[in-house]
Amino acid sequence: MLFKLDPEQAHHLTLDLIRVAGGIPPVNWLLRRSFTVPEQPVQAFGLNFSNPIGLAAGYDKDGLGWRGLACLGFGHIEVGTITPKPQPGNPKPRVFRLISDQALVNRMGFPGLGEEFVKKEIIKPRPKNLVVGVNIGKNKDTPLESAEQDYLELLRSFAALADYLTINISSPNTVGLRRLQEKQALDHLLSQIVSERERLASVKNKPPILVKLAPDLSDGELDEALEAILGNKMDGVIATNTTLSRAGVKSHLASESGGLSGAPLFSRSLEMVGKIFNRTGGKLPVIGVGGIFNATSVQKMLDAGAVLVQLYTGLIYEGPGLVKSILQDLRKQ
Repeated sequence: MLFKLDPEQAHHLTLDLIRVAGGIPPVNWLLRRSFTVPEQPVQAFGLNFSNPIGLAAGYDKDGLGWRGLACLGFGHIEVGTITPKPQPGNPKPRVFRLISDQALVNRMGFPGLGEEFVKKEIIKPRPKNLVVGVNIGKNKDTPLESAEQDYLELLRSFAALADYLTINISSPNTVGLRRLQEKQALDHLLSQIVSERERLASVKNKPPILVKLAPDLSDGELDEALEAILGNKMDGVIATNTTLSRAGVKSHLASESGGLSGAPLFSRSLEMVGKIFNRTGGKLPVIGVGGIFNATSVQKMLDAGAVLVQLYTGLIYEGPGLVKSILQDLRKQ
């Protein structure tokens, strides 16, 4: 039924439903009873996770439904991408289902209600054992040379509220954003973030900070990005964001511009996780994202060096029982 709706309409409908469900104690309890399984604890970035499966940024952009989504068994949920000011994002239509490929193309462009709205949502009572991350980015109208000011503002806003922060410099849907992955720009940005985090540590929480990278980096670009990330002592990397590649995609909608997620992204993300693990000698914790649909894909990510995984598109195609199914299968293995 949901697939008969426009993809963005279907998303808002399901998010509204899970938001309401998460706020009604009896329904919340019933969902938890139906979808959660015994813990499979993981430690990463100095945090304790009840299991290795998380919800990637992009699903709950404004922190509306995270308490209800937690009932589906996620060990962590990443809210965002959040920008300082509210913005509408790119013109619609901007989300496309590539059903035959089990994929999505989106060119959302960070639509959202802005930091002040999300702060009020994030501060609400948190379910037990849930880790909440906040993914931050720059506003579309912020010049690239001033991007650090947006990230610093968001760091100040969420340092005391988030369990960890993710620096999003890899979305293909904000013009020029990926240029922040270049060594000089990334080193400058991260050095400013580190300095601000140290300054805030005396009065606020000092959250782990992760950097989300694109799957389309060349080996040389990846090496330079990792040099900046390691040099500034970031706490980890998320690999990867959506891809501009359409390799292996058969749907006629592949011609739509935007970032591709889902099953076709898995091999690229898996390769990126392995490269990061090998290049850093396993010293830099990695969250693997892209094309997670079952326990087999999760295990491959973990075997490649990921400490945690995140999913998004898989939830759309497989439904709300996906996390429970994956964790049950992992336990059997």
